[in-house]
Amino acid sequence: MSALLRVENLSAWYGAARILYDLTFEVGRGEVVALMGRNGAGKSTTMKAIMGLIAERQGAVRFNGADISRLRPFEIARRGLGFTPEDRRIFADLTVTENLDIGRQPPRSFPDGTPAPVWTPERLFALFPNLGEMPDRPGGRMSGGEQQMLTVARTLMGNPLLVLLDEPSEGVAPLIVEQMANTIVELKKEGLSILLSEQNVHFARLVSDRAYVLEKGQIQWQGSMASLDSNQEVQKAYLTV
Repeated sequence: MSALLRVENLSAWYGAARILYDLTFEVGRGEVVALMGRNGAGKSTTMKAIMGLIAERQGAVRFNGADISRLRPFEIARRGLGFTPEDRRIFADLTVTENLDIGRQPPRSFPDGTPAPVWTPERLFALFPNLGEMPDRPGGRMSGGEQQMLTVARTLMGNPLLVLLDEPSEGVAPLIVEQMANTIVELKKEGLSILLSEQNVHFARLVSDRAYVLEKGQIQWQGSMASLDSNQEVQKAYLTV
């Protein structure tokens, strides 16, 4: 499997505080990879560094065959790398439909010429029935789980080749967590690649092919999701509170 996203020796700082230490990992085409660890392990920082949202960073990031290490966030997004932040960042005064329209980008193709999935509001309402029932509702009048669905749907409107999905199960009801897991499985069937930031082993088990485990900004373990699921020592050392 060829790597759609390849990160090499990625380091990042917030001022004088170093958060990431020479991370190297990859995500293949059509693959769901979990970036796992406790709160504060560096998962969200990794995603922000990939997207160019952290100024103080070093290392190489290659996406879809091109070096994006020095590009600005909007330039990275225009190349087909989507990002759904942990804090959602929806527009509270805009309706569901208007939030989706803001994310709209042209269709894309993979390097071999294969068309990437094309997303429309109608397709997304089929994927997220809850949103289809409230197209005119302002974002600020939605539950946390509904807002989580909306931010994923808005990212998909950009027709991405790969999505960075930051903590999708955090702070939402169990039913929404189950719906989100089903959605990720459906997106994988469409050929979409996903890098998933997560600390919930059960959720990651449902959707992920492989996992990298972070602790204090370093990769401490990597392997198949099945191997992590059966490795109680790694889970106890790096994932349990």
